[in-house]
Amino acid sequence: MTSTEPANTNAQAANAAIASGSGATAVEALEPLLAPLRDRACWVLGQLGQSLDGRIATDSGQSRDISGPLDLMRLHALRALADVVIVGAGTVAADDPRLTVRLVSGTNPVRAVLDPSARLAPGYRVFTDGQATTLHLVAEASAAGSQAAGSQVVGPGVERIPVRTDPARTFPPQGVLAVLRDRGLRRVLVEGGGITVSRFLQAGVLDRLHVSVAPLLIGSGRPGITLPRIERLEQALRPPRVQHHRLGDDLLFDLQWTPDDA
Repeated sequence: MTSTEPANTNAQAANAAIASGSGATAVEALEPLLAPLRDRACWVLGQLGQSLDGRIATDSGQSRDISGPLDLMRLHALRALADVVIVGAGTVAADDPRLTVRLVSGTNPVRAVLDPSARLAPGYRVFTDGQATTLHLVAEASAAGSQAAGSQVVGPGVERIPVRTDPARTFPPQGVLAVLRDRGLRRVLVEGGGITVSRFLQAGVLDRLHVSVAPLLIGSGRPGITLPRIERLEQALRPPRVQHHRLGDDLLFDLQWTPDDA
C-alpha cells in the first residue's frame, strides 16, 4: 500500500524548532506535565486534539494540523513515556499513522491496533515499517465458527491477537488492558480516535485525559468525546483535578481522575 499522507505543516514546524534549538526549551517546559507520568509504573491516559467546537476531524476524516507544533511535541513525549499506544482501526484507515517517537528523544512504544472485524489491509505503516512491535487485536471466532486460535506472528514485528468482544462486537476496554498487562505493558496511551477514547473514558479506566484545544472552528465533522445521553448535569463527568497548560496557541486540559501516588 502506498502512503498518500499529506504534508503536516505543524510537524514540519516542530522539526524546525528542534533544528533551531528552541524545541529543547519547549520540551523542558513540558516537564511539570510529564513528571507525574514518569514517576508512575502503571497508568492509562487518553488524549485528543480538537478544535474550539469539539471536532477532531472533518467529515472526510482530515485531522492533520488541528494541533500546533508544541502540542505535537507533547504527544511525542507521551509516546516516549508509554509502553504501548492504542488506536482504533478507523484512525489507522484515515491517517496511516506511524505512532513512533520522532519529535523528542525516546524509545518507540508498542503499537496496539483495535480492529475487531479485522478489516484493515496489511499495507498500513504500523504493519510494515518495522519501527516498533505492533499488536493487531481482532475478535475471537464466534461460537458458531471455528475454534479461536491463539496469537499469531503475521509479519516482522506484527502479532495478531484474538480478543473477546462484547455483544456489540467491540472490545471492552478492561479486556484490552488485561491483554496488554499480560505482556508487561502497563503505561498505556489511548491516542485515538474519538470513539476509542470515549469508550475507555466511559468504562472508567482512564487515570488521565489530555484534551488539547486549538483556536480553530471547523463547524462540522467528527466529534471528540461522545458518551451516552444524560438528562441532568449531575450525571456529567467532572474530574476531581484539572490543570491547564499553554502550548503555543493551544490550551491543554489535563483532567485527572486518580492521584499521582495511586
